[in-house]
Amino acid sequence: MTLLILGLATFLGIHSIRIFAESFRNAQVAKLGLNGWKAVYSIVSIAGFVLIVYGYGEARLTPVAIWTPPLWTRHLATLLTVPAFILLAAAYVPGTRIKRAVGHPMVAGVKIWAFAHLIANGTLADVLLFGSFLAWAILNYASARRRDRAAGTEYVTGPITRDLTAVVVGLAAWTAFAFWLHVWLIGVRPFDG
Repeated sequence: MTLLILGLATFLGIHSIRIFAESFRNAQVAKLGLNGWKAVYSIVSIAGFVLIVYGYGEARLTPVAIWTPPLWTRHLATLLTVPAFILLAAAYVPGTRIKRAVGHPMVAGVKIWAFAHLIANGTLADVLLFGSFLAWAILNYASARRRDRAAGTEYVTGPITRDLTAVVVGLAAWTAFAFWLHVWLIGVRPFDG
């Protein structure tokens, strides 16, 4: 559990700098340059992610049950991840109406993903992992929207085909993950039960 906690603190800590320490971030960008800051940010993020993966895998070997979720929560979680994948895709397709409406679709997708997994899993490691990501995503989303309002950020939209692209790519990624990758990477079949 120690590695999981250390990984969460590292990964979410570096990802929380704009929420809690914008002036520190700006000072680092001024000192290191934008690319230098991105390099440090990426290295710390990767280190945190690796610790999360190993820590969560280790914690799953000796699970500490907090509650036993009903079977239907697994199916609900699987369905809730559909919009999460579409939002993730919309974050990378420029000029979507989705991004204009949501502002920060990746963070919104993380909120849905974390909530979905939190309701479907009842071990201590699950609560730490998904609860931490949910709390971070809520705080990050609110902070990012405040920055948008302060900066007067307007998200420009392009043709509707961009939204259709985000939906198709999101659905394709969800299908691949739900039916093949989730069991291969995590060891759990979302539709079993």
